[in-house]
Amino acid sequence: MNSNLSGHRLQDLLTPWRMIVLSGLVGGLSGLGAVVFYHMLDIAQVLLMGTLGGYNLATGSFVADFRLGWRTLVRFLLPAAGGLIGGWLVFRYAPEAEGHGTDAAIDAYHNHDGMIRGRIPLVKALASAITIGSGGSAGQEGPIAQIGAGLASQLAALLRLSPQDRRILMSAGLAGGVGAIFQAPLAGALFAAEVMYRDLDLEYEVLVPSIISSIGAYSVFSLFFGWQPYFAAAPFVFMNPLQLLPYLLLALVVAGGSILYVRTFYGVRRLFHWLPLPLFLKPALGGLMVGAIALFLPEAMGTGSFILRQALNGGVTSDFLLPLSGVWFLLLLVPGKILTTSFSIGSGGSGGVFGPAIVIGGALGGVVGHLVAHWFPGLGAEPGAFVLVGMAGFFAAAANTPISTIIIVSEMTGNYNLLVPSMWVCFLAYLMMRRVCLYQAQVPNRFEAPVHLGRMIKGALAGVTVQSLCEHRNIGRKRQVLRPEEDLSAIVYRFMHGSQTSMAVCEEDGRLLGTISRSHLQSVLIDAQAATKPVVAADLAQPALVLRPADTLEQALIQLREHHLSEAVVQDPEDRDRIIGVVGYHDIMAAYHDHLQPD
Repeated sequence: MNSNLSGHRLQDLLTPWRMIVLSGLVGGLSGLGAVVFYHMLDIAQVLLMGTLGGYNLATGSFVADFRLGWRTLVRFLLPAAGGLIGGWLVFRYAPEAEGHGTDAAIDAYHNHDGMIRGRIPLVKALASAITIGSGGSAGQEGPIAQIGAGLASQLAALLRLSPQDRRILMSAGLAGGVGAIFQAPLAGALFAAEVMYRDLDLEYEVLVPSIISSIGAYSVFSLFFGWQPYFAAAPFVFMNPLQLLPYLLLALVVAGGSILYVRTFYGVRRLFHWLPLPLFLKPALGGLMVGAIALFLPEAMGTGSFILRQALNGGVTSDFLLPLSGVWFLLLLVPGKILTTSFSIGSGGSGGVFGPAIVIGGALGGVVGHLVAHWFPGLGAEPGAFVLVGMAGFFAAAANTPISTIIIVSEMTGNYNLLVPSMWVCFLAYLMMRRVCLYQAQVPNRFEAPVHLGRMIKGALAGVTVQSLCEHRNIGRKRQVLRPEEDLSAIVYRFMHGSQTSMAVCEEDGRLLGTISRSHLQSVLIDAQAATKPVVAADLAQPALVLRPADTLEQALIQLREHHLSEAVVQDPEDRDRIIGVVGYHDIMAAYHDHLQPD
């Protein structure tokens, strides 16, 4: 007894340390995965967008060529070529890597016990690097989320962990990848816990492992690329409560923009789904559409991160075909980026949707900020501050992740002085956008999550006793019992005119002799023609499964399953020879539904 107790205490002590070690290991793997993916993306951008497309990675600008020269033609065809290669890789080796990877990771968590095939991280990294590097409008969040989650899932499979542990580690891998690539460790952990649900709910079981993993991944990634924020922004401040009024306008704008973004994205996706083309050719066609838009607005290609850096630190201009600046360029960029992202990823290409979303949100924020600064100079509004808050509000609304998005944008820019307007805009936009969601694999909340449904049923059944069930549903009055002397015809009549699957056989004083099940009666009837003597209930009675009134419905369900029975008798606690009634599966399920009903 003491040795067992000591063993349980040792297990309780080791379990959290085991998860800490595993989460740290997942963080290291996710961080290395982010490093490798970042290098792959950098190489692809230099070779494809830089060398062939004329994109200057240092300045974020394109070589101006107003003639229909070879570079313009390359820029038109390059996204199609990237889509063709990326599409062939995905649909040939890992169809799960199609589209934005975060949705696939959410689906794996809810519906596949956290299982992600071993080839997914490599295929996702290659396809996404080629898609983005060739000018496809996509972000890094989706690929690295699926890469980190896939590496964690494979580690869990190697260690033969339980499905629950595998799901937790998979989420920790997702957190590590996002926290590393955007150098936002806290936001990465919160994002992994928040992105699973459409409502404002958190998967709190994954929170601590995700924090540990995200810290590890961020540290590994920053050892290679430095500790500076992803975006270096001016030190914006919020010191005037009257600015909340234009920020309210910004919330309305980003909510409307996010609705347009999501509906356009999935509209294009449905269109490509119905196109009668081989799957691997569809991303090539989407890339061709991106190239057509890039002839007029090349800034709509790629990740668009350089545009945000410009907008946060002064202004943006386009000198390609249409010499635009400030508000006009940002206004043109919004539909351009929505379309190029929809064509790049909605056609089946591989990439994330977070990067383009914050570019679109930042552009909308810049438009509102410039207009407010021009019309109401007394408010002291800075357009760059509206860019930052617009980034947060847009993605918070589109992805239903207001908490993590507030933090992720603050960590990415190294600016926490705008938390108040960010919270204001993010939650207002989220409330206005709840019916539309960028991640279709999200479930509404924990209550409706497949992974929690069993535990919730178990918890509900564990809170109700057999006695309370009998009292509440008057089971003793509704159940029929057989007398020992009743003959076969009477027994058959009782079963034919009743719904019970078994009946107790009791003496006049209530003493239990046994039970007769419907299936046993059927077997008896087959041999009854050869019987030479009358058959009565006492002859057919079999040993009964007996429940105590103090047993919980969970225990009753376990007993029924173990004995392969559909009903059991409930014994009187004061007189073991008497029964209170007969409880079956239908009674337990009815009690569960009653438990769910509000008072």
